Order: sequence, then structure tokens, then C-alpha cells
Amino acid sequence: MPRAYWAGLAVAALLAAPLVVLQAGQAPSPASVSVDPDDIGGVVTSSKGPEAGVWVIAETDDLPTKFRKIVVTDDQGRFVIPDLPRASYRVWVRGYGLVDSKPVTANPGRSLALTGVIAPTPQAAAQIYPPSYWHSLLEPPPASEFPGTGEKGNGIPTWVKSQREWLYGVKVACVNCHQMGDPVTRSLSHLTGYKNSVEAWNARLTFGQRFETKVAMAAGFGWPSAAKAYADWSDRIARGEVPPQPPRPRGLERNIVIAQWDWGHEVSYIHDMISTDKRDPTINPNGPIYGVDFGRDTVTVLDPVEARAFEVKNPLREDNQGRSHFPLRNPNGSPFWGDEMIWENPISPHNPMMDSKGRIWMTQYDAGGTPDKPAPQPAFCTDPAHPSAKLFPLGQRAGSGFGGGGGATMIAVFDPKTQRTDIIDTCFGTHHLQFDEDDDETLYFSGGGAGAVGWFKVRVWDETKDAAKAQGWCPMVVDANADGKIGDWVQEATPDFSLVIGFMGDARREATPGKDLHLTKSGYGIIVNPVDHSVWHANPGPLPGAIVRYDPKTCLSEIYEPPMNNPALPGVYAATPRGVDVDRNGVIWTALAGSGHTASFDRRKCRVLNGPTAMGQHCPEGWTLYESPGPTFKNAPDAGKADYHYYNWVDQFNTFGLGENINITNGTGSDSLLAVKPGGETTIIRVPYPVGFFTRGLDGRIDDRQGGWKGRGLWANNATNTLWHLETGKGSKGYVAHFQLRPDPLAR
Repeated sequence: MPRAYWAGLAVAALLAAPLVVLQAGQAPSPASVSVDPDDIGGVVTSSKGPEAGVWVIAETDDLPTKFRKIVVTDDQGRFVIPDLPRASYRVWVRGYGLVDSKPVTANPGRSLALTGVIAPTPQAAAQIYPPSYWHSLLEPPPASEFPGTGEKGNGIPTWVKSQREWLYGVKVACVNCHQMGDPVTRSLSHLTGYKNSVEAWNARLTFGQRFETKVAMAAGFGWPSAAKAYADWSDRIARGEVPPQPPRPRGLERNIVIAQWDWGHEVSYIHDMISTDKRDPTINPNGPIYGVDFGRDTVTVLDPVEARAFEVKNPLREDNQGRSHFPLRNPNGSPFWGDEMIWENPISPHNPMMDSKGRIWMTQYDAGGTPDKPAPQPAFCTDPAHPSAKLFPLGQRAGSGFGGGGGATMIAVFDPKTQRTDIIDTCFGTHHLQFDEDDDETLYFSGGGAGAVGWFKVRVWDETKDAAKAQGWCPMVVDANADGKIGDWVQEATPDFSLVIGFMGDARREATPGKDLHLTKSGYGIIVNPVDHSVWHANPGPLPGAIVRYDPKTCLSEIYEPPMNNPALPGVYAATPRGVDVDRNGVIWTALAGSGHTASFDRRKCRVLNGPTAMGQHCPEGWTLYESPGPTFKNAPDAGKADYHYYNWVDQFNTFGLGENINITNGTGSDSLLAVKPGGETTIIRVPYPVGFFTRGLDGRIDDRQGGWKGRGLWANNATNTLWHLETGKGSKGYVAHFQLRPDPLAR
């Protein structure tokens, strides 16, 4: 949208707002705030005067699904909650330094005088702080404990060489699935019958249907040391220790409007969602939002216009035995669910993406077979007549990293018009997926297994329904001998210890004279560069992780590690890319989960692209690092931020209003999205209620190009494994959140 358009909106808003001249500390009258018949407005004051930068929350149960809208007060404590559906609302105030006000009942069209309640103690004020602030009180083992001395020593594995690596292990093992520091995890008050806090934490590790995964991941960084650290953490919190107070929203952050609609079920694990086609955000205007319930095998749908949510069950193949991918009951039960099997999910749909026709493409585990006898690979996966199989035959299925089921990762496509879901066999594994901007509408996939990158041409599938013709793959090979083609290769070394998601241990890559290098890990996040159609993966580990470029024209790959222990940048710690995206100029953006950065990478700055030195740390000049806001861990200031960046997304087309090519990083531990402009200016898009906003994917949609701020916005969902950890407790549902940026806090 042209700058003049937004400037005009701002001028119009200023002219429409009443001119109020106040004395210092004097609050405006609620009547001075103009509201439309579908707005609720007013003023928030406390015993200290007008309360600026606090949230006003309106919630209702009168619509088909629970609905909330949240705004921020301006510097005079004024607010307007715009465009509310007709209903009766509970309205209250929440803000840092306050405790929640008592809700009042109001209908749209009202002006309210709300009272902010000053928190009587720091402990009372801190109850609504983001979980990552609470998690920052965790104190890791001191630097003198590293490298670890193993099971017979200090309980820290020998491959964990520093505080940084230990805290990375904590993040990837714990915060990967749910927040640490939310009201449930920071307290042991609901756990009884244990001799001490260490015993309670040891028991907690085994709770839930996925306890085997948790135990395996915690072993990667040394659970005995973590049990002691977490016991100390929760004990100090019980004695009254509190984190630093976060900043209140300021500047543009006060212009944000958040709408929330509940969807799914109280045990839903809706991994992520989609609202439009990333390549054209005007597709599906005002249409449904589609999520995938990883725990209950459904496509979950929200109609935001009607405030209506429903589910469509994903079909199973006839030979799928229907066994959950998380099949085991905890022998000790769970404080919330006992030994109930809350997830029956033999296919676990994942990562929906929308195509140009509005169809929803996703990945799932449904090749048929059983855990003991998986379905065989399709014959064409090793048939030399297939060009990809001739180069790199794939004779073994790439299955789930979480156990059970027996199925391998496949493709599924759901057509909202017909309500039909097709399941498509692939030779390679699938996890995340992204479309290229090409005539074939090619889908590329991460998680290919066996060090491969796979693709699927949607146009070919539509025309032929032939899965073999539509798909292809290549090995991920670095041109280490610099001859410009794939030749004989050596295999990348395996790290000391493999986690389910990510690696512990150091990367070990060495060039072999005359040989290329085959990369064994095929990535987590994925994106296609619109400038040159190259495909980029994000690999969280082995440390420091890397981003990998695949060139479809040559079938060659390049690997670039973020700077960690790099002589060219002494003291810099940047590690573990998970998400990856690209702007319209071809600059790659990634979220560094381990160190707590947003980073951009410009390959055009690199002096070395291939050859024997191109093993990962050869282009520090290509990286630009932006440190995330928020605290570090206790007594570990150089070990990265406490926040956890699950993923990131680039707003290429200004769907939010901050401009084109703005990277938005998930503040998965801080209840937020972090919009980072080139240069580092960060806008914190905080979700204050309910505490526990854990987001993975997000996107942006333009519903009306001529509609100003009301015609566009970001979409995300609460994607935690553990909805019962939300501040609203057991029975909470997940929700979809719509974020809009208006020109000022009173815009209607």
C-alpha cells in the first residue's frame, strides 16, 4: 500500500479524535472517546492516574465459539475495542504492574470508565508475565562443570561442552513442545507425595503420552543436572523470587488489535494453520482458517465471519492399522489425564499450505502397514527408469521420529470445495512444505530422510494423477571438489548424540581430496527463494546448526553455519536455525532458537561458495544478527536469551502494515510475535491473555486491498501440546489469533 495511503489514514484519525487538553495526571472522561455502535471504548485509570500501555480485554460466550478482542490504551489511558460482533462482553484491564480488574459487563456502543488495580506485591504483579521471563530464573550448572564428565561424573554427557550447549538442550528438549515458566510448569504445588523437588521433577519428566520422547530428549543434555536445576528453580519461585518486569507496549505496539476465536478440542494439538497462499495473500479473502490437529487427526476449520469452528476427520488408508503415533500410556499416570489415551493419531497431519486453487496441502504419516511390518517403498523409488531413483535410489521409508504407527511421511491434500482428502505416496520423507513460484506449482519438502530433498509438481499431478511422474528428489551434496557437478562423495560425520529434533555434539565436516560431501540431515524449516528458485532448509543441529541451499538446476547444495566460535567474529554466539524464510530480494531470514536471535543471510556477500573450505563457517560476512528482546538465564548472560524461537515468517507483501519484507519471529516462550525490521527495530506483538500463547506457524492475509488496516492482518494459532497448561486451566481450547495494526490506538 502506498505511503500516502497510510499517511492519509493517520491524518483522518487525528481529525476524528476529540481534542482533549489535560493537566498532568488528569484522566479524560470516557465520554470524550468516540465509539461506533459496534465498539466499546473508554478510559483506564488507577490510583496513579491514567494507565498507558495496558490491555483491555473483551470476551464473550454468546457466539458459536468463544471470542475475545484485545486492545492497548494510549498515553492518556484511552481505548477503543472496534468492530465487535453483537453480544454481551466481559471487559477487564490487564497490565504489567497491575493485577486484573474485576470484569464488567457491557454491550457494543458503550463507553466505560475502567479501574486499573495496582499490584500489591511484586509476586502478584508477576503472575501475568510471559513464561520466558519466569524461565529466565533457571540457573544452569556453572561454567566449571563443562565439558560434562558423564554418567559416573557430574551427570552431564561428555558431548555437552558448555553452558550454551546445555541450555540449547533444555530448549530443544523442553520448550520445543510447550512453554516452560507458565503457571503449571513453574510450580510443584499440584504434585504431592514426593520426598523433595528433585524427585517431583524426575516424576514430571515421565508424565504424559509422549513421555518416552521427553526422556530420550532430556538424556541428550543430561537430565540429572537438569532435575537439580529445575528443582532449585521452582523452589526459589515458591519462596517468592520473581523475574524482571517486561516493558509495557509502546509506540506502534499500542496500535495492535488482537481478535481470538476458540477452536478444536481441549486435548487438540493443532500444530499450525494457514489462511491463504503465501505467494498471493489475496487468495481466500475473509475465508476459513485451516489448522491440522496433530493429536487427533483432523483438519480443524474456523469461519471467522460467522465465529464458527468445526473439524473434518482425515481419512485412513485401508491398510493403516490405526495405531497412535504416541501409543504408550505413562505407567505413573498424569496429574491431568491419568492413564487416558488423549491422542489417537495414526497419521498426525502437519504443516498445511494453501495452493492457488484454495486446496490445503499437508504432510502426514499414512503409508499403511504396522509398527512391526511397515508398508514397502513404492517400486519406482529404486527403479532406474525414474530419473531421481537412477541418481539416488531410496529403498527405505522415512518414518516418524516419534515412534509408533508404522507409517512413513506422505502428502495429503484436502479440497474444501469437495471435502475430499487424497493421500499421495512419496519415496522421500515429508515434514514442512513450501510452494515454488513456478508454472508447475512445485512443492518442496523438508525432512526428506537419507540426506535428500524432495519435490512434487502439483500441475503434473492434477493432469495425470501419477505420483511417480509428479515427484523427484536429489541427494544433498556439497560441491567440495569445486567441479560444478555431483561426483563421488563421502558421508558427513555423525554427531556424538542424536536428539529426536536437533543434534547435540559438534558438527564435524572435513573435505576429502577429490570428493564431494553428502549432508545427512535434510532439514526442518524450508523455503523457496522467489529470485532464483533455490530451496533453503534450516537445520537446528548439530551445533551450531546451519542453513542449506539446494539448487534445482545443478542438484548441488551449499551449507552455511551461523557464526559460533568463529575467529572472524570472536565472542559471537549465534546458533540453531529452526524456521527459515526469504524476502522478495532473495535475502534469507531465520530464527535462531538456541541463541535467541533473528538473523538474515545474504549469500551475495559470500566470497566462497564451494570447494574444500565451504564446510559451514566460511561466510560469516553473509550474516546479520538481531538480538531478541527479553531476559537471559540466571548467571548465564552469554548463553542466549530465555525466549524460544520456534519458527519465523517474512511478511513479503505488507499484510500486517509495517511494510514489505518484514521478518516476524515467533516469541514462543514470550507469548508474542517479534516483528524485526532490517536494522533491528523490533515491534513486540504480545498476546496478554490467556497466558500461554505458544505459536509455531503463522501467515498474513489481505482480505480487502482497499480496506486499509481493517482489510489485512496476521494469523496464528496457539499450537502448544498442552492446552491444559494455559492460565485458564484444564478445559481450555486452542484458539486462532488475528493481529491487525491500526494507525492509532483509538482508530475505529
